[in-house]
Amino acid sequence: MKFLHLADLHLGKILQEQSLIEDQEYMLNQIIELIKKENVETVLISGDVYDRSVPPAEAVNLLDSFLKTLIKELKIKVFIIAGNHDSKDRLGFGSKIFEDEGLYIECKYTGNLRKVELQDEYGKLNIYMLPFVKPVEVKQFFEDDLENNYNIAINKIIGKEEINKREKNIILVHQFVTAGTIEPERTESEVLSLGGIENVDVSNFNDFDYVAIGHVHRPQKIGRDTARYAGTILKYSFSEINHNKTVPIIEIKEKGDININLVQLNPLRDMREIKGPLEELIKPENYESGNTNDYIKAVITNEEPVYDAIGQIRRIYPNTLKLEIRNSKTISNVEEQNINLENIKKKTELELFADFYKSQNNVELDERQTEIIKNIISEVKNEAD
Repeated sequence: MKFLHLADLHLGKILQEQSLIEDQEYMLNQIIELIKKENVETVLISGDVYDRSVPPAEAVNLLDSFLKTLIKELKIKVFIIAGNHDSKDRLGFGSKIFEDEGLYIECKYTGNLRKVELQDEYGKLNIYMLPFVKPVEVKQFFEDDLENNYNIAINKIIGKEEINKREKNIILVHQFVTAGTIEPERTESEVLSLGGIENVDVSNFNDFDYVAIGHVHRPQKIGRDTARYAGTILKYSFSEINHNKTVPIIEIKEKGDININLVQLNPLRDMREIKGPLEELIKPENYESGNTNDYIKAVITNEEPVYDAIGQIRRIYPNTLKLEIRNSKTISNVEEQNINLENIKKKTELELFADFYKSQNNVELDERQTEIIKNIISEVKNEAD
């Protein structure tokens, strides 16, 4: 059986006030053509279907059109789990009805993993569906204390299942999956809690032949070749400009016989950075060979002020989303900020609060106040431990 693994579509994404719906439609159409070419039989979508819990109408319509083509026209099965950006209730609406058509949507953990059994010429293949969960959402199903720890929660969820290791098993999951101390490469748009409490170790999924992961934007494997983040279909921040967006196509025959083919995606408009003096950036010989409709971050290096820099850049690159001035003056400011940051890192919690108190009140903490703050800091640290 041949699968195509998607995740983090973020339909309805708006970047710097620019809607990406046209770009997303272009990519989904490209994926449809790839499905036809590769004779894909099943599509896995590992969460964050929408960019926000209340998606715009055009995003809902785009997903509707995409799924209609896959299920009605191409007659393939589609499996979707909810991610942390999705509204569980909205994404899950009508899911029981859709199953008769081959669309399986799982949005909430209800005490057991959802399992769908498929059959091909090589035997049974089980697809397990684990939507994004927080420990607080699942603690009601377990007697043990989950300690607000994601890894413990997922370990308990998986351990509760009776997984037949002789059969082929796939799981869809949307969590921050790591491999020991190795974390996946992230982007500036992915904010996670400090201290690693959201980390879920990939070893929890050892009984699965393929782990279809969502949550991280860069396509990559984690721990083993058959545990993969699909990544986003588009670049959604300028920290992703050097990423190559791919889609994994997985072919599973006999148990243990798995082939993974990473197919590169080509966007309608790329996201890239241009850098140099303004007069050089707007010379025809420096832009005629590229796509001027790309999403642009322009870094201007002129030492002297430039009149209407953004206007001049946008006359050539109409989709310029970000402009920075980077010269000797701004570099000096950044270096000064970095020095201040290093000084801050060297201070204790009490010293930092004392600085803050003085900046707000123009007086130093007295002995009594200092002792109170010391006690509060100590109590907070003890609770954290």
